[in-house]
Amino acid sequence: MAEVSTQSHPANVTAKKNVKFIITRQDKPDSPSYTEEFELPYRPGMNVISALMEIQRNPVDNTGKATAPVCWESNCLEEVCGACSMVINGKPRQACSALVDKLEQPVHIAPMKTFPVVRDLVIDRSRMFGALKKVKAWIPIDGTYDLGAGPRMPEKKRQWAYELSKCMTCGVCLEACPNVNDRTDFIGPAALSQVRLFNAHPTGEMNKEDRLDALMEPGGIEGCGNSQNCVRSCPKGIPLTTSIAEMNKDTSKHMFKRWLGV
Repeated sequence: MAEVSTQSHPANVTAKKNVKFIITRQDKPDSPSYTEEFELPYRPGMNVISALMEIQRNPVDNTGKATAPVCWESNCLEEVCGACSMVINGKPRQACSALVDKLEQPVHIAPMKTFPVVRDLVIDRSRMFGALKKVKAWIPIDGTYDLGAGPRMPEKKRQWAYELSKCMTCGVCLEACPNVNDRTDFIGPAALSQVRLFNAHPTGEMNKEDRLDALMEPGGIEGCGNSQNCVRSCPKGIPLTTSIAEMNKDTSKHMFKRWLGV
């Protein structure tokens, strides 16, 4: 009969471990960038935002030197607002949904470079919001009074339009697009997809031609190089390349109608 060992094993005791973060920082918009390293005690379920919060509470680098708290943006913490976009281990994504358990160590964090850096991980998204203004990405109404129920959208159209409405203006698709940079004025895939969304709306289509005109201007749809990086990187899985193809078709039709005077 085999002997049974009476030695106790600390099966429920987990070894303490630290997580290392290498963060690209920048003190001012016109100052050079640099990196700082931080080590934090590991906690199950921690994400990048909780790590940044811990660094903010105790801004000390891995050498024990006190430093300025890291600046970043966040709001909803559930991948809805799009505010916490940053480059994590070389990939633009949302920090709130980036779980440390699923990230390669050490964790490299940097600001998105498509947009001007304000400080550390805070960026200026004016380019993206300016593009949305250019294409009138909204539903116009006349007056502030109750206009009553608007026209209904067919269910089949509503289903795919809902997918486009998930856009949270996070800027990840612009960061991934090689055609969006400081040498071009390309409005980017997010604005192109929003044109498709609002042109499909029963009320929004009143400004359909204005939006298509905007897409035909410099920096419009002709700036797309069809790299398809945008659809692969979108955290909401929006069919951006499908929208771009549809807008390419619609602008072509619109152009011929203008030539024919229809």
